[in-house]
Amino acid sequence: MNTDSAERSTLTLAGRPLSYVDFGGPGRPLIALHGHMSEGMSYADLASRLAPHWRVIAPDQRGHGASGRAADYSRQGYLADVEALMDHLGLARAALLGHSLGAINAYQFAARHPERVSALVNAEGCAELGMDGTNPLAFVLDLPHGTAPSREEFVTQLGPFAQYFTSAVRERPDGTWGLHFHPGDMYDSEEQVHGDHWADWTGSSCPALLIRGTKGGVLSAEQAERMIAGRPGARLVELETDHFVYADDPAGFADAVRGFLADIA
Repeated sequence: MNTDSAERSTLTLAGRPLSYVDFGGPGRPLIALHGHMSEGMSYADLASRLAPHWRVIAPDQRGHGASGRAADYSRQGYLADVEALMDHLGLARAALLGHSLGAINAYQFAARHPERVSALVNAEGCAELGMDGTNPLAFVLDLPHGTAPSREEFVTQLGPFAQYFTSAVRERPDGTWGLHFHPGDMYDSEEQVHGDHWADWTGSSCPALLIRGTKGGVLSAEQAERMIAGRPGARLVELETDHFVYADDPAGFADAVRGFLADIA
């Protein structure tokens, strides 16, 4: 994986930094939106596989990575960030790709701004979720909310969660160490992404690809079939992975995305 061409930049929105990684190249723009507790650099492998035909630009969405915490994690807030990033980059139109939270942000943005989205890739983003009132991210409230003087000390504080979140530990500007997200923010964000979003999923007509993990993904086969049936021209690709399709089968994920984008280009 070559990330030498990746350039990190920041724009300021109402005093809050929004950081993004531009993987560069001469290709057409593809805005890639990550899921909860992830960050823009999670698309480094995809960017290298899509180059040089596609230029991947991946923000650290609000409250994640190098971006600042936000006053809220509403649907409107996330979508406003995408619009501001595209305006900042001078992109009147781009393809959008998202995983989980990022996938819902992508198709909701397309529904509200169809003239700005040329194609849509939805990886494990449900059209309805959380209808039973439970929050699958409730466990994050048990993660350390503060910081530690060293990386090693913070990893120790993670306890049994260390095997899952060590890669999310970052040094802060004051020299302390902690997670690149705040657990409470992630819980709140998950709460606010829940709902019936069928009207948004079907609210744009650009070409769309739906990618589902068949081994423990959050998108059920039944809902995926309904999503394809409800959006004319959409196609479905299933990968033998869990929810993290782009990480567990990076080659298969990139092949699906590349093939779809090549067909619509």
